[in-house]
Amino acid sequence: MPTVDDILEHIGEFNFFQKQTFFLLALLSAAFTPIYLGIVFLGFIPDHRCLSPGVAELSRRCGWSLAEELNYTVPGPGPAGDAFPRQCRRYEVDWNQSALGCEDPLAGLAANRSHLPLGPCQHGWVYDTPGSSIVTEFNLVCANSWMLDLFQSAVNFGFFIGSMSIGYIADRFGRKLCLLITILINATSGVLMAISPTYTWMLIFRLIQGLVSKAGWLIAYILITEFVGLSYRRTVGIFYQVAFTFGLLALAGVAYMLPHWRWLQFTVTLPNFCFLFYYWCIPESPRWLISQNKNAKALRIIKHIAKKNRKSLPPSLQSLRPDEEVGEKLNPSFLDLVRTPQIRKHTLILMYNWFTSSVLYQGLIMHMGLAGSNIYLDFFYSALVEFPAAFIIILTIDRIGRRYPWAASNMVAGAACLASVFIPADLQWLRVTVACLGRMGITMAYEMVCLVNVELYPTFIRNLGVLVCSSMCDIGGMVTPFLVYRLTNIWQELPLVVFAVVGLIAGGLVLLLPETKGKTLPETIEEAENMQR
Repeated sequence: MPTVDDILEHIGEFNFFQKQTFFLLALLSAAFTPIYLGIVFLGFIPDHRCLSPGVAELSRRCGWSLAEELNYTVPGPGPAGDAFPRQCRRYEVDWNQSALGCEDPLAGLAANRSHLPLGPCQHGWVYDTPGSSIVTEFNLVCANSWMLDLFQSAVNFGFFIGSMSIGYIADRFGRKLCLLITILINATSGVLMAISPTYTWMLIFRLIQGLVSKAGWLIAYILITEFVGLSYRRTVGIFYQVAFTFGLLALAGVAYMLPHWRWLQFTVTLPNFCFLFYYWCIPESPRWLISQNKNAKALRIIKHIAKKNRKSLPPSLQSLRPDEEVGEKLNPSFLDLVRTPQIRKHTLILMYNWFTSSVLYQGLIMHMGLAGSNIYLDFFYSALVEFPAAFIIILTIDRIGRRYPWAASNMVAGAACLASVFIPADLQWLRVTVACLGRMGITMAYEMVCLVNVELYPTFIRNLGVLVCSSMCDIGGMVTPFLVYRLTNIWQELPLVVFAVVGLIAGGLVLLLPETKGKTLPETIEEAENMQR
């Protein structure tokens, strides 16, 4: 009996139906961008200073300029070891004293201003921004700055839990039903987040978005790869991720036009409700239906695909069987990933590379939001370089192989991070260029690890291996906000030094993996162990 791949060779592996379905699901991939990287704009940290009513009153009485007022509102650098940035401190001075003059009001209180006592802000902050972000609305600075880290870590924690459960849910209840449920929950929680009255409610709805949004993205990825023929599967997978890059470009433009975070959140969330119309546009996966012994339904969908593609389905191909028939059912376990030496090495290196790819990809974007001169243009330019990254992969993986381009991309990303540390701030164009080069490198590394992870495990533990290794991606996403925002308080460029080290190590470790170009996927543990030979 023929498999679905055999039938697709006759009715079209990538014809009108598949192109239409790919376009629809690519829109969903692009819409995932604001959830994955929206923190850059939603959590933008503008220049800020302590709100000091006493200084403001004295400024009005003395007729000071803003610069003169800031001279007393923002103290100079604190003593060595001071954990608070200068924007988080104020002079512990009674500004209502009548003895304070306009010329130099602090001169009579201490011979040296550095001897005056400093304390934390008590009356809030003043933010230098025309718009708003969750930082300005909920005052997520200074002692509360960890709450911004938690906001992004919450969505990554949701990614982790959602991704861990999606394999079972999609296999148990079907791709289409799960996709529609995740779309509905994602859109609803996104709107509720936009109207959240408190930080706590906003955090809860962001966590819910994390639980379902990446799961929906993965289901759509599974669906499109199951609808196309074998020879198109890898290319379609790469271009599905390219659609995510188009989402990055659109996000930069929308954020520029809507600098207020609530309106931005509404705008990027509401289109998700349109995806519910996919109920009438996208059928269930015939591969899943066959795996559930629902051959009649699968055959109806295959005939629908053939009709859309203007092909006929020969009677000889109307008996279906699963793509894989296994005589002896093997039960995979986590121990299989570390029991034998080569697979154990593969597992550890892949886990580290998933972690590194996530930390560098998200970390470079977050750091750009803190250090960039124009966050919108810098975000836009760095997103553009993801397009050549995808095309370089397509051109090299079947000519040069996987290992060397993958190792080189990690090393380029690490070297770019290290080079950025030594580029002077006044050479902004060079900093942006090097940052874009690093972004292109880590984008290539991210897409390569997705590809190679599948090719290094034998069939019966392949899904488990991808699941366990890729979970390190979400753990990296949980760590990254704390890594970026806390280390920049010590030194602005310190996160780049950390990124450089982990990126260069990842590139070196990749060279220890076997080349998978031109090799069939391993079916057994023995075949996977012998790949290095």
